[in-house]
Amino acid sequence: MTPFYLNLLRLVAFLHIVAIAAGQQNTTDICQEVASRLPGRISYPADPVYISSRQSYYSGFERILAPGCIFRPINTAEVSQFIKLVTAGSQYRNTSQLPKFAVRGGGHTLFSGAANIDGGVTIDLREIKSLVLSQDRKVAAIGGGAVWSNIYPQLVPYNLTVMGGRVPGVGVGGFATGGGVNFLNQRHGWSCDNTYGYEVVLASGEIVYATADSYKDLWLSLKGGSNNFGIVTRFDVATFPQGLMWGGVIRFNYTKSVLDAQAQAFRNYMDPKNFDSAADMGIILGFANNTFSVANSLFYVDPVVNPKTYQAFTSIPSLSPNTLALTNVSNMVVQFGKNLPPTVPRSIQLVYSFRNSDVATYTKLIQQWETDIKTLGNIPGIISQFLIQPQPVTNGTNSLGLEANQHDVVMSIVTAAWSNAADDAVVQQRVAAIADKHERLVRKQRLYIPFKYLNYADISQDVIGSYGMNNKRRLRAVSRKYDPKGLFQTSVPGGFKVWK
Repeated sequence: MTPFYLNLLRLVAFLHIVAIAAGQQNTTDICQEVASRLPGRISYPADPVYISSRQSYYSGFERILAPGCIFRPINTAEVSQFIKLVTAGSQYRNTSQLPKFAVRGGGHTLFSGAANIDGGVTIDLREIKSLVLSQDRKVAAIGGGAVWSNIYPQLVPYNLTVMGGRVPGVGVGGFATGGGVNFLNQRHGWSCDNTYGYEVVLASGEIVYATADSYKDLWLSLKGGSNNFGIVTRFDVATFPQGLMWGGVIRFNYTKSVLDAQAQAFRNYMDPKNFDSAADMGIILGFANNTFSVANSLFYVDPVVNPKTYQAFTSIPSLSPNTLALTNVSNMVVQFGKNLPPTVPRSIQLVYSFRNSDVATYTKLIQQWETDIKTLGNIPGIISQFLIQPQPVTNGTNSLGLEANQHDVVMSIVTAAWSNAADDAVVQQRVAAIADKHERLVRKQRLYIPFKYLNYADISQDVIGSYGMNNKRRLRAVSRKYDPKGLFQTSVPGGFKVWK
């Protein structure tokens, strides 16, 4: 190698080291600056608040990340002040030199970097958690850092609910800007379909209120566009009358006859002529300790015990006891959450959608998952689920690229969790291969739908692209309009980006 090329390589290496050092210095500077301007809002690695925040992520991939500091604002003005401090000053005029940061709501996403960051600043919004009902109680103004399972109990006395997460710990922000699967999704669609307004801190630090009448392009983009446009500090969402609902989990022996009956029952359930807007359910296939299991999650938002729409499932011989009961939404979320581990070590999930198929196709999907997942039986701590459920029936008020009022669309998730980093590659590759085989099968049947639901997707999946080229172009145009320098594309590296 010539001296010229040796010197060039040395220069490249030197510049890389300088860039890393500059990034570290910028993070230190912004942490100190915010701490001086907003006392008590910054915590560092030795602080109990920092340790508690870091340990409270659902996924181990997020818990192992160590930000330089954590910023815990208590209102929108403080978020705005943070953004202005990040982007102010001559040392920050080059966007590539800006401090990197992550924005955290509930912290329930599985993959690394979604709501936490190594070495940068994590904005933990969980102190922005207020709930205010409008005078007519038809709109709930919810803080962007609130957790749905803390919101529901506050609405029970009013016999109201909102369209939030179905398990404890899910944050409002990421859930609602990603779509939002909820108990009412067959009747009213995605959570984002029913969000009236967003209070947003833009890349300039300006605070705007986006609705169908003001900043409409931003309002529509936040319905599925995730963290690409700003930091949402308040969601104004529709409330719905809700007293008791019926539901829970029912378990079965994992046998061929049970699986055949499940496939037949689900195929009929998804037939549009059998559509029931009060119903939302799933087939949950599990693998743990080298043993397979099968269960149904059954939810019915009207106070009807064992409604007709579920009787093909409940008539299958089942195990005792089950958790099926009449209760309120808040209690239903708590009870359903008991079927999930409180945290997971290392994990992955992939999602795909397709139109309702024949029994044979559902049987093949189950058999493919079963055949491939059991090859991971020797992996320490391995657990897996294959979930088959209806996709929400959208009213079309979003950026997801879905046809409105479709009653025969299925959304499936293949997920796994395991203990050791040494097994990351083999588990991730195997689970991805299962999802790929499933997609090939439904493509062959001409049932495949390109859409990938953001909150169930892995970072390897092209979520924004799955919305369709026209929607992607529109989301990019909105990003360019409200974030012309790309702050939320480059300084917030986590999540699904419109410019990737």
